[in-house]
Amino acid sequence: MAIIVQKYGGTSVADTERIKAVAKRVIETRNGGHDVVVVLSAMAGETDKLIQLAHQVAKKPDPREQDVLLATGEQVTISLFSIAVKDMGHEAQSLLGHQARIYTDRSYGRARISEIRTEPIWHNLYKGCIPVIAGFQGLDERGNITTLGRGGSDTTAVAVAAALGADVCEIYTDVAGVYTTDPSMYHKARKLQRISYDEMLEMASMGAKVLHIRSVEFAKKYNVPVHVRSSFVDEPGTLVVKEEKSMEEVMVSGVAYSKSDARITLAGLPDVPGVAARIFTEVAKEGIVVDMIIQGSSGDTDLANLSFTVPRPDCQAAIQILERMKAEWKDLEITSDENIAKISIIGVGMRHHAGVASLMFQTLANENINIHMISTSEIKISCVIDDRQTAKAVQVLHEAFELEKPLHHEIPE
Repeated sequence: MAIIVQKYGGTSVADTERIKAVAKRVIETRNGGHDVVVVLSAMAGETDKLIQLAHQVAKKPDPREQDVLLATGEQVTISLFSIAVKDMGHEAQSLLGHQARIYTDRSYGRARISEIRTEPIWHNLYKGCIPVIAGFQGLDERGNITTLGRGGSDTTAVAVAAALGADVCEIYTDVAGVYTTDPSMYHKARKLQRISYDEMLEMASMGAKVLHIRSVEFAKKYNVPVHVRSSFVDEPGTLVVKEEKSMEEVMVSGVAYSKSDARITLAGLPDVPGVAARIFTEVAKEGIVVDMIIQGSSGDTDLANLSFTVPRPDCQAAIQILERMKAEWKDLEITSDENIAKISIIGVGMRHHAGVASLMFQTLANENINIHMISTSEIKISCVIDDRQTAKAVQVLHEAFELEKPLHHEIPE
């Protein structure tokens, strides 16, 4: 008998008919002799509706009260699901975040899980009852309701699986698994049978929306196998697991892209120690995450240029911070560009294959796609390009690295 944690996203529980279909699937797993723990998101679009309601009564809703509001979305789905399971002759009990004893820090809207006390979950499993846990929410040390931010239900599910020592955490969504690139961007995208935690982390951070990055971090830390599957078809998906030797044989595993960033360029900065530290300290104080950074000479030996990317919604806030520095740095010029995209190739095989960067850059050059910024890690190369060239870049890189071809161990004998 295995312990299986199953998480179903908003599209999987979008209406009562889908909720009943999910209930049947969970019961089938339970009838197969396994202990099942279910984690549910709010119905598709419900969280956005609740956010809109909050902004109808206040321009800047109080973070604590907004978390109380947003947590109601999952309360609806777990109760409806439990009602459906009981109507089908099986036992289920809904558990809100605080009832499941999911404890977090006090960062409203983006709380991080600190501890899960699993007694209520085990109590239900021991008596043959399916625990149905509200994803996306928890409780801080003062008893306040908190939410984990976008994709938080994935994080809840993996954290629960880690706390229980589950055999697998199944993430059910509206896609059939993890693909070599976004299938809506390129029709030759191929579903991967297996992918390493590190590759999935890079793909999630570079724009792939299949799994939330924090859930992959949890899975890697606690070695929880994650199975990404579709709730609409009964077929295997993609296993996210610890790196295996065969994965290194492949030069590149996937192409990811993101159109959610903006580039800020600072010209005329004093070319002296401490300037970059000052800039990024001030930006960090406002909670703005900086990704790619390039610094270079301006041609004037006393001045330098600096470019960096931030999330597009934070662009204007970052510029306002930098504008305050003009009084001190008289030559400072600030420009920004929100019409950019970040395109990345990812694969653990990069560690052992030469010529990966050369092939990427030459492929883009052949299509007259200009590269504005470059960043690398051990298993990733990312470039900033004009966003109107995103589709072409994805397609030509997918072809250049022959990602449409199945791997040797994936070819049926």
